[in-house]
Amino acid sequence: MTEDVLFRRARKGDAASIAGVRIDAWRASYRGLVPDSYLDHLKPEESVKLWEQVLEASSDAACTFVAESGGEIIGFASGMTLAESRFGCDAELTAICVLPDEQRKGIGKRLLANVAATLISAGATGLMAWVLSKNEGAGEFFASLGAERLYEQTFTWDDGSELDETGFVWRKLHS
Repeated sequence: MTEDVLFRRARKGDAASIAGVRIDAWRASYRGLVPDSYLDHLKPEESVKLWEQVLEASSDAACTFVAESGGEIIGFASGMTLAESRFGCDAELTAICVLPDEQRKGIGKRLLANVAATLISAGATGLMAWVLSKNEGAGEFFASLGAERLYEQTFTWDDGSELDETGFVWRKLHS
């Protein structure tokens, strides 16, 4: 399934593609979970600068990997070590997005494995990830990879609405 997919470290020049993948994945995964007005007004150019900064700061302690097929980025994942442990974890998966048509092909699993291996090399021993509690697909994905559903909390969205998110953890990282 992933034979024709190249997994590599993201470069600054990938920022626009990463921003586009994030928007497409969010629109597919979060429709009905976050306000439609938010999803409908997402613009790649607004997050390109942020992704350029993230990619410039890339190290083993803060890394982003992409999945590329046919010269196009079809998914990405980012993670970083934490200055202070939370819930027994010293690293966080900050983003993982795969284009809707490319999901359920093992791409997310490989991206997560690359991020985890890099964070392990930076000294991380436990990894956490946050997902919207109603995003059942993401919860199933993390659980299928051995993550423990640990914590649920409410946060305030940009429009003032309250949403629940669930924290998943891998307490003992291994590549």
